Amino acid sequence: MINLLPKDTVFYDLFEKLSGHVVNGAVHLHKMARDFPRIDAAIQLIRNEEHAADQLSHTALERLDRTFITPFDREDIHQLVGELDDIIDEIDALAKRVPLFHVKNIQADFLKQTDVLVTATTAVKDAVHRLRKSRKLSELSDKLIEIHHLESIGDDNHHAAMNQLFSGGTEALEVLKWKELYDYIEDAIDGCEDVGNTLERIVLKNG
Repeated sequence: MINLLPKDTVFYDLFEKLSGHVVNGAVHLHKMARDFPRIDAAIQLIRNEEHAADQLSHTALERLDRTFITPFDREDIHQLVGELDDIIDEIDALAKRVPLFHVKNIQADFLKQTDVLVTATTAVKDAVHRLRKSRKLSELSDKLIEIHHLESIGDDNHHAAMNQLFSGGTEALEVLKWKELYDYIEDAIDGCEDVGNTLERIVLKNG
């Protein structure tokens, strides 16, 4: 039976805009780390991206509440919006703590993780953009594989950073500060994999 009721395609616009804010946040974080100690402008830009993403998330959920026909399951829309918003929230929380913790310098392992995050969020954005027209897993598989691969690289980097941090050559207070900062960026990278898993499930259910 053919469904003659139109589905609300505005959700795709919202997903794509959200993923754009996620990438922008990651790029600003990388710039903040690279340009340290000149961080104030980047922190404000990240904050702006987080606020804009929050507004889009609220818009998406309000529209979900009043839309009869949606592109795919409401639960999946809710989850995808929440996971995209979570990534930029992690980035914003991390950025706020750099001045709060009176960080003295940026560690090389941390800068490496910002590179991974930029690449992972870009892959997420590309996959989200394909969702509008893709109904086969094969049409997203290269980006989903890339996201999973980058998450593994992020795990390895995180492990190496923790090994160095707890090797005994770092003051206890600095260990506490950096462990939290590394955990935030690890969570943001993990969030990219969460989005990839959700996109995979959506395509499999609606293919």
